[in-house]
Amino acid sequence: MTNVHDLTSVLESMRKEITAWMATKREEISIPIYGSVDIRDAGWKVGVVDANHFPAGFNNIAEDDFPHLSELFKAHILRTKPECKSVHIYPESHTRNLGYIENIATIQRLIKGAGFVCTVGSPELSELGFLKGISGPLKLEPVDVDSEGELIVGGVKPDLILLNNDLTNGKLPGLTSPSVTPPTEMGWHQRKKSEHYRCLQGYVDEISEMIGIDPWHLMPEWFVSKDKCLTEEACKTKLASEINEFIAKIQARYDAYGIDRTPAVVMKNDRGTYGLGIMILTSGDQILNLSNRKINKLRYAKGGADVESYLIQEGIPTGMLTDDGEPVEPVVYLVDGEAAAWFYRINPKKSDMDNLNSPSARFENYTRSGDKYGTHAHGWHALLAELSMLAMGAELNIKR
Repeated sequence: MTNVHDLTSVLESMRKEITAWMATKREEISIPIYGSVDIRDAGWKVGVVDANHFPAGFNNIAEDDFPHLSELFKAHILRTKPECKSVHIYPESHTRNLGYIENIATIQRLIKGAGFVCTVGSPELSELGFLKGISGPLKLEPVDVDSEGELIVGGVKPDLILLNNDLTNGKLPGLTSPSVTPPTEMGWHQRKKSEHYRCLQGYVDEISEMIGIDPWHLMPEWFVSKDKCLTEEACKTKLASEINEFIAKIQARYDAYGIDRTPAVVMKNDRGTYGLGIMILTSGDQILNLSNRKINKLRYAKGGADVESYLIQEGIPTGMLTDDGEPVEPVVYLVDGEAAAWFYRINPKKSDMDNLNSPSARFENYTRSGDKYGTHAHGWHALLAELSMLAMGAELNIKR
């Protein structure tokens, strides 16, 4: 059985060539200002399972990483907008989510550490004055929208609007300015997970050829089930058949590589985030016997938005476990395309195949965890996360 980590020495020996290749690819796209990537590492397969353009967990990273992250924010902002003096963060409206509020407070701290004036607020939150976070109150500035549809903060237009709102329900007031980053086109009202995988596949294929590894070991297989109505038997029957064919394809790979495990797939909304509407399946026939409650969970996304298409994704079990056998998932945080901070999502109530992003999860940053969860693997996790940022940039090129 091929173990990706057996090739770690090869990966490290090619660091110079990979860095040069990465620099060339970055010149071809607009590198996102920031992002986060969930990685699954089974040993025999390491892959990106989710990529977020509007990261919401900066509060989970180690303070040791703050100076470098601020340097990267500064480099990105001054390269893309040299005259920038002020940055305004446009957040979600999660006024009861203390973790999310702390995320915004941390981003503000990083931006201020980069030497910029940094404010927070949105038209929806404008009347509140502040939000109560874990470390204290987060001040909100009065925010208006002018006649041209642009954001006005404290009576002036900010030089840069840093969007930290995934726009699941569509574009929001005040975001017409070209100074909005990430661009609104990357919100979940337009973006699809499958588009990311299409863009990512090309980069994974190229880097796999350089390293000398089958790209299957660095990328989950997937397909999209479009316009499937889970309430109608004919639709469910067709989807069940497609899933069974897909699982058989994965099983053939397992047999070829000597992987002694029953394959599973992850069914999720092709748009959206926050771990909503996800189901693990080991057979397509499970679709035929879903309760109305489970069907409704799959049919509706964040904010009650309807699910139009499903991404059926090869499940990658995590081979990373705590000493108590709890499954662990690395989450990589990136600024200006660079993998600059890690934390680990740990969920004692889930199996090694389950989605770990649930209220029962806890987080350990890299400083706290040390090398308990496989520091030897960081090179692979960083590589895949940085390829994911390239793919995000490529997605934007396609939309424009």
